[in-house]
Amino acid sequence: MNVEQTRDALAAVLARNGRRGEVQSLTRLTGGATKTTWSFDWVDDEGRHPLILQQTPPRMQDAETSARRPPKLSGEEDAALMIVAREAGVAAPRVMHVLAPADGLGGGYITERIEGEALGKRIVADAEFDGVRPRLASQCGEILAAIHRMPAARLPFLSRLSPADELAIYSGLLKEHAFVHPALSYALRWIGERLPPDDQACVVHADFRSGNLIVDPAEGVRCVLDWEIARIGDPMHDLGVLCMRSWRFGGKGEVGGFGSREDLYTAYERASGVSVDPRRVRFWEAMSNLKWAISCVRRGLARGADGRPASSELAAIGRRLEEPLWDFMTLATAKD
Repeated sequence: MNVEQTRDALAAVLARNGRRGEVQSLTRLTGGATKTTWSFDWVDDEGRHPLILQQTPPRMQDAETSARRPPKLSGEEDAALMIVAREAGVAAPRVMHVLAPADGLGGGYITERIEGEALGKRIVADAEFDGVRPRLASQCGEILAAIHRMPAARLPFLSRLSPADELAIYSGLLKEHAFVHPALSYALRWIGERLPPDDQACVVHADFRSGNLIVDPAEGVRCVLDWEIARIGDPMHDLGVLCMRSWRFGGKGEVGGFGSREDLYTAYERASGVSVDPRRVRFWEAMSNLKWAISCVRRGLARGADGRPASSELAAIGRRLEEPLWDFMTLATAKD
């Protein structure tokens, strides 16, 4: 759909929800591998309301294929998860409307638009964040504790993945490509020999990191974005992802490029009542680097219908393979 068609469909949707007004400043945003994101304002008698439209593609996989793929929520499931998250006190986007077939916009939802910065490079480097940066790691620990308390019983669509399940899924994805790399082979073996016991299970965001957080220079973290790969699993998974060097964007802090592990762990333990196991966090940090490396391979080898590289952007991601592999090796050879 072009801009005009999207604007007309949005106006019709909001009007059916009893909000007579006008769609203004409709802009398609960059970023996002699968979802299409639009920013717009809805102007009515009560004023100007900043909103976001996210359109999600339909799931084409059958149940057997889906079991061999990382979890990916539908637009309706994504919205339901964010609603439960807000009720649990997590700063997730407020869902205003879940798209239905009659809306003519495909799958997805409309949420409020939260002002702030999501670009990790700016958060870790720009002077305007100097005052709030020392608080961010602690805030993240508190937010993760709240996520891990979310009632899983209300989210029956979330996949339950053990550490062994995670390894099986991603090693299977790599086997789909005729690509052999000694460091990847070593990483798969190293992970397989160190799988932690499957004795913890809670709601896990699975992509909680700089770039998926909206940060305000005065308040700190205002919102957690990108919930579509959430699952039920080990809570230390989320802490490991947040500590990955790939998501530090050049910042010095080991947590998101902005803070210390000590601040993150202390805040998480205080808010959750659960002790952090640093070795378990290191495992998930290493696992997350392996998964990101495999994702780089898949993106770099992606092809269009004509057999040519799918896009220059995906090819560029493929060239970053060595970065998470280097980080994995650093973790694997570190002394406890």
